[in-house]
This record gives sequence, structure tokens and C-alpha cells, in this order.
Amino acid sequence: MGKKLVYFLCTGNSCRSQIADGFLKALGGDKYEVKSAGLEAHGLNPRAVAAMKEAGVDISSHTSDVIDPEILNKADYVITLCGHADEHCPAISNKNVVKWHWGFEDPAKATGTEEEIMAKFREVRDAIKDRIGLFVKEGN
Repeated sequence: MGKKLVYFLCTGNSCRSQIADGFLKALGGDKYEVKSAGLEAHGLNPRAVAAMKEAGVDISSHTSDVIDPEILNKADYVITLCGHADEHCPAISNKNVVKWHWGFEDPAKATGTEEEIMAKFREVRDAIKDRIGLFVKEGN
């Protein structure tokens, strides 16, 4: 049996979906093919790259992509990471796709000092890592 395709979706494919993409490749790359995209492409957030680097995962070569209907309809799992993407996700014609919503706060909306903003990125990163770990372990 081949790898299952997991497609992480967010609004801008800049933070949360990129973090999830990086962790699933790192923790479950042997079992899953991983892609991520957004309703729009906002570019890779440098703070997300920095937070992931601290966790030992390099996502600096990732690109920020818009949702590809072909990937969407051949994915085994489509996982939205923000409410906006969940509500505005394009229709999935393939009825075998498992669609889940894992809501995480948007660290890009954090305000305050650089240290406070990075603390929010780390908090969201760690929450996503925990959720990915559970998914890899239990398949859900």
C-alpha cells in the first residue's frame, strides 16, 4: 500500500499549514505524502520558519501555494487548520476524502514585542506538533 496523501489547508499557507506540513513530513514521512496550501498564497512566514528551526525542522524551502483541486480530490485526508479555510474550502468531489478541521490560533495575528510574538508562534507550533504526533500514532 502506498503512502496516504494528507493535504493541510489554511487561509494563506504561510504559518499553521506550513508548520503542520513540516511536522508530518518529519514525524510521519514514511507513512504519508504531505502537501499544504491556502485559499490564497501569502508567502512563507519567516517567524514560522524560525520557530520550526528551533524545533529541528527546516521548512525554509517550502513554498506558499493556493489550493489545487486535483490534489484536493485525490487526497486521503484534507485537514483545515483555521476556521476561515474550513468554511471556504472548495467542494471536494471525491467522497472517499476524510475531511477534518483542527482549529489553531493564528500566530501571525499576535501582537506585542518580538519575544511575545515568537512565544505565540512557539505555542501554536507545539500544539500542532502534539496533534500531528497523535495523528501519526493513531491515524486520526
